[in-house]
Amino acid sequence: MSAAARVALDAMGGDNAPGQIVLGAVQAAREYGIGVYLVGREDTIRGELARYDTQGLDLPIIHTDEVIEMDEHPASAVRRKKNASMTLALQQVRDGAALGAVSAGNSGAMMAASLFALGRISGVDRPALGGLFPTRDNVCMVIDIGANTDCKPEYLLQFALMGSIYIERIFSVSSPRVGLLANGEEETKGNEQVQQAHRLLKANAATLGLNFIGNVEGRDIPAGGADVVVCDGFVGNVVLKLSEGLAETLLGMLRAQMTSSLPSKLAAAVLRPGLRKVIKRLDYAEYGGVPLLGVKGSAIISHGRSNARAIKNALRVARQTAETNVAGAIAEGLTKLQPQSSNPTP
Repeated sequence: MSAAARVALDAMGGDNAPGQIVLGAVQAAREYGIGVYLVGREDTIRGELARYDTQGLDLPIIHTDEVIEMDEHPASAVRRKKNASMTLALQQVRDGAALGAVSAGNSGAMMAASLFALGRISGVDRPALGGLFPTRDNVCMVIDIGANTDCKPEYLLQFALMGSIYIERIFSVSSPRVGLLANGEEETKGNEQVQQAHRLLKANAATLGLNFIGNVEGRDIPAGGADVVVCDGFVGNVVLKLSEGLAETLLGMLRAQMTSSLPSKLAAAVLRPGLRKVIKRLDYAEYGGVPLLGVKGSAIISHGRSNARAIKNALRVARQTAETNVAGAIAEGLTKLQPQSSNPTP
């Protein structure tokens, strides 16, 4: 396998590193045929690899002693630790040695390191995080979910294009429906930022090839009322945390009810196959991580508590994002918006 066919993985990032992180790489190499650069402390990584049969798997190690911890200030840690594991992983992408990079470590540091190592796509004012939410039939991307708490309307227009391209290429959704998150479907709803963004999206949809369906409400996300929902990172992060808390609470209530009495246990035994399918769709590990869109390359940020299955799927998504040329399509689309973009220095 050529080096350029590999994905670089921060083996030291995340609450369950390095054990679950390395196991996820082993599973990805075995199940998906992905070559993985394991970036981190070599002795530690080798100790974890020794637990598994890795014969025939492409799992080279890139050694570094530097690791950015979860509680460190993102930007200062990236500047201070030039050889941090997540930074070296991203440098493999920059240098053409890897298709993409994955880290479950400090998410703010991963965003900062991605900007420093890969740079922004020309025409992008602010890269954005696209979160994936399960719907009745497929998934919905909410963009942004936390990278940019304060946004200009022009940023939301760019988010719409980036999210649409990602959903179309990664989930094979033809002409994804793009909605703008507001407190009502009418064009006059929302604050000034949302109203201006609505006008921009409506005016530029045809030029950009966007299937803009207008304003959508929060309930439209789980209902599948749109394939891409655009908002600023403040609102998106509230949506994300509320959804995570609601899912965990409902599943906990369901488990408690299913074991509360003998009749409930019998009913649960009958319903268990269907319930397992529902629980699997609600599990963040199925999606692996969220893409940082707007940088020159494939960068996937996984949840801090990612297990091996989440890392395995994040590696798959990183490779798929690169192979479908999501970044290149974003760059091509944004050339039509460059006159509107101030493209400030990060």
